Amino acid sequence: MFISVFIASLFFSFSAQMSNSLLSLYAKSTGATADRIGSLMSMFAITALIFRFIAGPAMNAYNRKKLLQMAMCFFATAYLGFSFSPQIASVTGIDVITVMKMFRLLQGIGNAFGNSCLLTIVSDCLPKDKFASGMGIYACANTIAQAVGPTLGVKLRDVFGYSNTYIITCCSMLFSMVLVGLVVKIPYREKGKFSLNLKNIVAQEAIVPAIITFFIGLGFTSINSFFLVYAEERGIVNASLYFTVYAISMLLTRPLIGKLSDKFGFVKIAIPSILCTALSLVLIGQATHLWQLLVIAVINAAGYGAAQPALQSLCMKSVPAERRGSASSTNYIAQDSSTIIGPTVCGYVASVAGYTPLMWQVMAVPIVLGAVCTFAFRQRIYEIESNFEKRS
Repeated sequence: MFISVFIASLFFSFSAQMSNSLLSLYAKSTGATADRIGSLMSMFAITALIFRFIAGPAMNAYNRKKLLQMAMCFFATAYLGFSFSPQIASVTGIDVITVMKMFRLLQGIGNAFGNSCLLTIVSDCLPKDKFASGMGIYACANTIAQAVGPTLGVKLRDVFGYSNTYIITCCSMLFSMVLVGLVVKIPYREKGKFSLNLKNIVAQEAIVPAIITFFIGLGFTSINSFFLVYAEERGIVNASLYFTVYAISMLLTRPLIGKLSDKFGFVKIAIPSILCTALSLVLIGQATHLWQLLVIAVINAAGYGAAQPALQSLCMKSVPAERRGSASSTNYIAQDSSTIIGPTVCGYVASVAGYTPLMWQVMAVPIVLGAVCTFAFRQRIYEIESNFEKRS
């Protein structure tokens, strides 16, 4: 079961990573300003955040495999829309960035259900004594996608152009949808009752890890949104290799940090990882050569790359198994909120100060606040881990 979900997550993440790192460059090629690029990159999180309030109760009531396939269908449609955005804009008279935003919103619906379903399904496969390390290994599916997706996306763009590259991305997601139908086997369970009450939508027990996730994500999203644009402005060639080195490094750090979290607890491992994330953003602003960015990628892998699955693990540990759908949604509500705010703030900073070190220094501040929150709420985190061990 774990292997099946891992494979499905791998192909799901591959298409998403190839697309997301390319979208800001695609928008810039149409003449979009930095603030409009930031707004576009955060748009999908708006619908994702809205539909998170439906996703949790839906996962508790309906077949998660079918919900996952539905999410992949939405992604494929969005990618096809990106491909034909210039043509749609020409026919309708609507600005091309506005057209892209419409399909970005559609992508958000798929995002609300897709990764939440995957995280909930995989959490049911893991034994207690290897829960955090299992989450770390599961997160490597996204890591592998990060190693290949952004670089391949840029290479395909250079050969085929933006439009054809997004058609290829659409086909990749459709393949993922078929793959889920073939390899993911979910044990039968009786259909539950769909109920949109607060307890089903948000797991209050998971609020603390969600707050920490929000602050870290607020700063980290600036990398996905503006890193390649920033590198191009500085004249750094082959900057997409950053994502490859970052992802390869995470293949080592994520399982290791997961094992250390199982052994020593979340707090002792998370605070150094979070501070490494903040440091990496500050260093990006100082980098002028490719080799410097590649070193920073390793630092960031030991930071956010390790902290994120540990936070997901803590979130899922906070509730009984029957409420993991709600905990998963709570985790992603925090991530989506940071994705809405982060790129937009970074875009405005870039508009005022330009693509300068100040942009990255500003975005490092909320990450430091994430480390402060981890220390401040350490007693609550200890309680979550203790209750998880006692739970049958």
